[in-house]
Amino acid sequence: MRKDYLAFFVSLFLSRLADQILLFIVPLIVFQTTNSVAWAGMAFFIESLPRYLAFPVCGALCDKFSPVRILHISQVYRALACLVAVSLHGMFDGIYWLVILSALCGVLTTQGIMAREVVMPHIFKHYTYAKTLSYSQIADQSGLVLGPLVAALMLEVWAWHWVVLGIAGLFVLADLAMLIWQRNTTVNLESHAQHRGIWLQPMRTALGHIRNLAELKRVIALAVGVNLIIGVTLATSAAMVTGLYAAGKDAYALLQAASAVVTIGILFYLARSTLPLKVLGGLSYSMIGVGALIMAISPNLWLYTLGFLLVTGFDKMFNVYMRSIRQRVIPVQDFGKTVGVITLFNNLAQPLAGLAIAVLAAPFGTQTVILLLAGITALIGVAVASGRHATMKAKLDIR
Repeated sequence: MRKDYLAFFVSLFLSRLADQILLFIVPLIVFQTTNSVAWAGMAFFIESLPRYLAFPVCGALCDKFSPVRILHISQVYRALACLVAVSLHGMFDGIYWLVILSALCGVLTTQGIMAREVVMPHIFKHYTYAKTLSYSQIADQSGLVLGPLVAALMLEVWAWHWVVLGIAGLFVLADLAMLIWQRNTTVNLESHAQHRGIWLQPMRTALGHIRNLAELKRVIALAVGVNLIIGVTLATSAAMVTGLYAAGKDAYALLQAASAVVTIGILFYLARSTLPLKVLGGLSYSMIGVGALIMAISPNLWLYTLGFLLVTGFDKMFNVYMRSIRQRVIPVQDFGKTVGVITLFNNLAQPLAGLAIAVLAAPFGTQTVILLLAGITALIGVAVASGRHATMKAKLDIR
């Protein structure tokens, strides 16, 4: 692999590793401190909502300014935020500093995600976009493999605020890797003329593409269904494993690591396969729905693990399908702003799933809420499939 490619992937891996450690410790620490699934769901809602609301602005910024510079800002400021949060915890105590830090780092993570989304099609021109996505997500998932394991090990030795200092160091190393990539790359990113402002006009442009492109509307609806399941899984997995099934945090870490290993296996297959996009979309959406159903009815940890692995493993296959469709149909000069708005629509389902757990878990039970959201996801899939079939039939009738 070329030196600049390797440095780019190392930066992606380190940034993802740091972010995953933070995501791992927040619901776990909140649940261990409060012993409440509802509070864990609320913490997930608070930490995840800002990162998704930031997508339209971050996407527009990546069209307007250098995405590489934005990526540097994302990593450096996340490191600084970790240092500030630890300092405030030292002065005032309380786990709420951890939740606030996670929300702030979520916004900066969104900024980094959008910057990478914009630059990747220009960096790996020797590969198809689907293959590029597969390789980049292998680096991303490698962070998922080690993140929970490293977090569990660090929590065995240190209190959470010392773990946060370690996270800051990882963000600094990620930025150093990006500097190495910049010094060795020969890629020149093409700039495009943009309208003034980062709010109203970019939003109008993005909404215009969404309104006029039928493929975008279908993939947004499917992504909402997927993210309902991903959101409820992220919000409840710590409580389900360590609470309902009475396993330790090491078992939870191993579950997270196993899901990342399964996902990496799927991504390696996708990097070498030639499956049509339609097959990728249908297969991944169906398996995510089946996984959610299994989690909702599982009487023990082993069956829950099967459902969890189906959901988290096939999520990345769906991600490759979704991002390939977006890259194919969105004009390059409007790519950042349009993907930002789409991602906001898609991912609002995740914090809403956390909110559903916070409100409904106590009166109805966690697994009942999972079953309810799985039913909504199934209905969305049926509606999209029926709409596509009706559109194809109408085209045939016209001919």
